[in-house]
Amino acid sequence: MAKKPVYTGTLCGSIREMLDRAVADCPNKDAYQFRAARGSDEIVHVTYQQFYDIDESLGAALTDLGYGSSHIACCGENSFKWICVYITVLKSAGVFVPIDKDLPTADKLHLLDESESKILFYSGKYEKWVQENAENLPNIDYFIGFERDEDEGKFLSYSKLLARGSELPREEYDALKSDPDELKYLVYTSGTTGLAKGVMLTEKNICYDVHYGLTCSHLYSVGLSVLPYHHTYEAVVNILGSMHNHATLCINQNMREIVKDMQLFHPEYTFIVPAIAQFMVNSFKKNIRQQGKEEQFERAISASKSIRRFGIDIRRIVFKSVHEVFGGKMQKILCGGAYAPPELGEFFTSIGLVFCIGYGITECSPLVAGNPDGDCTPDTVGFKLDCLELKLDSPNEEGIGEIVVKGDTVMKGYYKNPEATAEAIKDGWFYTGDYGKFDSTGHLMITGRKKNIIVLDNGKNVYPEEIENYIEPIEYIEEVVVRGVKNEQNVDYELMAEVYLGENTDHTEVEILADIWQNMKELPSYKQIRKVVIREEPFPKTTTNKIKRNA
Repeated sequence: MAKKPVYTGTLCGSIREMLDRAVADCPNKDAYQFRAARGSDEIVHVTYQQFYDIDESLGAALTDLGYGSSHIACCGENSFKWICVYITVLKSAGVFVPIDKDLPTADKLHLLDESESKILFYSGKYEKWVQENAENLPNIDYFIGFERDEDEGKFLSYSKLLARGSELPREEYDALKSDPDELKYLVYTSGTTGLAKGVMLTEKNICYDVHYGLTCSHLYSVGLSVLPYHHTYEAVVNILGSMHNHATLCINQNMREIVKDMQLFHPEYTFIVPAIAQFMVNSFKKNIRQQGKEEQFERAISASKSIRRFGIDIRRIVFKSVHEVFGGKMQKILCGGAYAPPELGEFFTSIGLVFCIGYGITECSPLVAGNPDGDCTPDTVGFKLDCLELKLDSPNEEGIGEIVVKGDTVMKGYYKNPEATAEAIKDGWFYTGDYGKFDSTGHLMITGRKKNIIVLDNGKNVYPEEIENYIEPIEYIEEVVVRGVKNEQNVDYELMAEVYLGENTDHTEVEILADIWQNMKELPSYKQIRKVVIREEPFPKTTTNKIKRNA
């Protein structure tokens, strides 16, 4: 078993300092690994020194072009080149603007225009899109293609730009500095055209989030990078967290190849969202059921749990075949980005993996709270970061209130939107829009989103996420959304569950309702589901795989 890591790092004042430390401490250690080509098992290794040299060349080239202090956008799939642009811009005096590649054209055009981006880096998949829409982006001076071979006017080749930069002096780029309290990273929240809000994060926000995140939950030496890079959870907590920890980050370039990449790179940790974790658990359980080994598996869990009481842990031996699916060296799975049912943590813990659930929001860089090492509770998101203050606003009789946060990771505000900023930040406190409560030991529990609350005609507030938590463990239910049922006065008076069963179509609404009641028998009557609706298609989702409740 891998030795438990101990975080000994100190707070960095800038991203430049963060990378400089890594290069000074371990120049010849791999910073990144990735497949040489899609489907290939050949691994490309990039040391910290090599990565630093690439960043310096790219930074020198951008500075020579006159964009060392500009807003620079990037749109494309997860890749090593994406990370190079990301770190290069963060080290400059400019602002990095990640663009969600899956947004509709109108949204992408709107965000590129509003963000005042002067350069757009993009992957080969979007070459045609860029050519077709360049005239709609008059403020973009250069379009730099990762896969372009030649320059053509304002359409530049990434490789040629990098080659030119390698021959340029670095002094001007290295002299660039940013005010740590000014905008450094402009991230747009999901939303329709004109409604997405630009979250202004500073270099101080990011550095504090990375450092205090690592003091909460330590990382090992080799990680797997899976989640979309335009999302702060991956870009800040994993990419920058791994750099600050001097770890090797292996890049998954296709979500369908996560298992293959685990077996190729043999990571010790990874960051995922609950939807991926749930898919993994469902797949394991389905495989066990098909082999007729359900009872054997449960007995093994029970036996290993009993033996652990005496200080003997045999889980990695008993469940060796499961660990081999994760590459054989996986120690810790860090989960966030959405609500995670407790059953997920219980399953991974039972087979010998640490499953750390955290809570974050883009406006807080994003990490707010996390389960610390040695105290991971599957039904909570742990404790706040040490650099933050956290309280519950106007808690009800159940102790549930809106989570409000103050501290060094809270955003500067919303870009060009003082009204939204004033609404979200009051007297220095950021109102998250999430509701939660504290358990008896002080762990924070998330109960739901403010905008999702169902107010029944009896005055009771119901948090649909709480109810869904009881329904999701039913194995044949793949997706569920709990809604209110309205009466003639257009007021919600009872609850219904809309479910998607996938291939499990041999279950009736009556059977489903019976199983739901069985799982919810301890809840009060006003929280009970009275109706079930089976849908034929999966729920529409955001680009971060969250269900669109009102779609």
